[in-house]
Amino acid sequence: MTQVRGAAAPTSGRQDHVGFDPGALDEAVAGVAERAAVWAATSPAERERLLARVVADTVLVSEEWNAAACAAKGYDPRGPEGGEELFSGIGTFVRMAQGLRASLRDLAAGRPPRYSGPVRHRPGDRISVQVLPANAFDRILYAKTTGEVWMEPGVDEDEVRATQALAYADPAAHAGVSLVLAAGNVASLGPRDVLTKMFAEGRVVVLKANPVNSYLIPYWERALAALIEPGFLRIVDGGAQVGSYLTSHPGVDDVHVTGSDKTHDAIVFGAGEEGARRRAANEPILEKPITCELGNVSPVVIVPGEWTAAEIDYQARHVATMLANNAGFNCLSPRVIVTSRHWAQREEFLSALERVFASLPTRLAYYPGAFERRDALLAAHPDARQIGSEGEGIMPWTIIRDVDPTRSEDPAFNVEAFCALMSETALDVAEPAEFLARATDFCNEVLWGTLSMTILVDPRTMSRPGVDEALERAVADLRYGSIGVNAWHALSFAFGSTTWGAFPGHQPTDIQSGTGIVGNALLFGRPQKSVVRGPFVASPPPAWFATNPHGGDVMRRLLRFEANPSWGRLPSLLLAALRH
Repeated sequence: MTQVRGAAAPTSGRQDHVGFDPGALDEAVAGVAERAAVWAATSPAERERLLARVVADTVLVSEEWNAAACAAKGYDPRGPEGGEELFSGIGTFVRMAQGLRASLRDLAAGRPPRYSGPVRHRPGDRISVQVLPANAFDRILYAKTTGEVWMEPGVDEDEVRATQALAYADPAAHAGVSLVLAAGNVASLGPRDVLTKMFAEGRVVVLKANPVNSYLIPYWERALAALIEPGFLRIVDGGAQVGSYLTSHPGVDDVHVTGSDKTHDAIVFGAGEEGARRRAANEPILEKPITCELGNVSPVVIVPGEWTAAEIDYQARHVATMLANNAGFNCLSPRVIVTSRHWAQREEFLSALERVFASLPTRLAYYPGAFERRDALLAAHPDARQIGSEGEGIMPWTIIRDVDPTRSEDPAFNVEAFCALMSETALDVAEPAEFLARATDFCNEVLWGTLSMTILVDPRTMSRPGVDEALERAVADLRYGSIGVNAWHALSFAFGSTTWGAFPGHQPTDIQSGTGIVGNALLFGRPQKSVVRGPFVASPPPAWFATNPHGGDVMRRLLRFEANPSWGRLPSLLLAALRH
């Protein structure tokens, strides 16, 4: 039986609502192409100054930008959901820009971008470079949290430094025009991809907004004015016809898309039966390079242990937040919780998780096709538990419990739901060390995609003989581009100094979670994956937990701090974070 894996390509009732104007698109491509050589000759110091203005302009427009996004998603911009949108939609863009600014300052001083270290040897002839905390502020704001970038096998520290910032070693050789096809779910994704293409890869950019969130274009234009005014960036609107025209445009040198694997396949091989035939024969219609960040059936692996009531409550809020964020419309939302059938507290944890969802307001299912995707999974699992109210356009939180782990064809393991739904499956293994090994195999071999995953393990279990070693083997062996250990894997995306993208190695005919990376503010040349580690229970709980009624205030303060960090701003931010 042929498996149908990944999420369906999103559909939208919106068409090319601004009209399809090939002449205007030709002018946009030609306009940035004329400036490609100028951009290549722009010094790191001048690029840093441009980015400083981008950060300042983004903060100036942030409240209007956030209000527009919240209106589209049905959020209160001053409430917890509005704070979540503010930081994930704008704050992560600002943090990445600030990371790139630090690297550009190093390059302007004649040295490669500096990382905090240490460098450690890892299994499989690999090294990891610690990049977080990067400074004293990180050590305070993200206490007991570290971020590492693991390099490809065979890369030593000398090669790490030699391959950093390659686009700055010979800028003219990297000059060209990139097309960025933006995502429709998270407001920061298109602008972040622009930063990667321009400041990490040395290209000028045409950014095509997604019809789902093209209402953000006026705010992007103000935030990115420092790059638009000199002609290095153009932003265009439109739907599939515009995207198709631009991807095949002779003036575009490469393409980056954030979306689904079906979107990638339509771009590279074409649509319909002919596209399927071409994919099977590996006969692409797009010959130019393409990078992509696609979907994932993201797992959360819970190592069996003996948790206190407070720990169960904390981790239930942690996991619920992972799904609640952006109403489940994230490629990094958890889709499968992997537990042990022998874990004595399995039922206690799942019940606590459902209680947290019952306490959270249900959200507008704003992304096209959400109810169709949910209903298809419910048809396969009619016993799914739906929690919370359902109204016009509102989707309850949904949990499918006890999916048989031996049924590798189950859609819960193969289809990215891309809505407010997650599943749970239990492996028939009791001992924590053996469970970690089995869970690693299950995630690598059964679940679709290689983008991101999380492991949760309490410190008492970690101290048992062999468990710490088993955890490190799992982290080394898991084929995911980002791994969180007691920290939601989304932090790898948020920090920006860590990398974000699929585990390397996918072929165009089986692209899964994609190819290439974004983030990577330290401009590493040969990264393989990133690992973020945090405390099992953080105190106080992270401000981004969906259960924090003061999250909106904290995220607003954090955005302003990231844009202009200072010791004077820190006390008020910390005091706000202590309120729960």
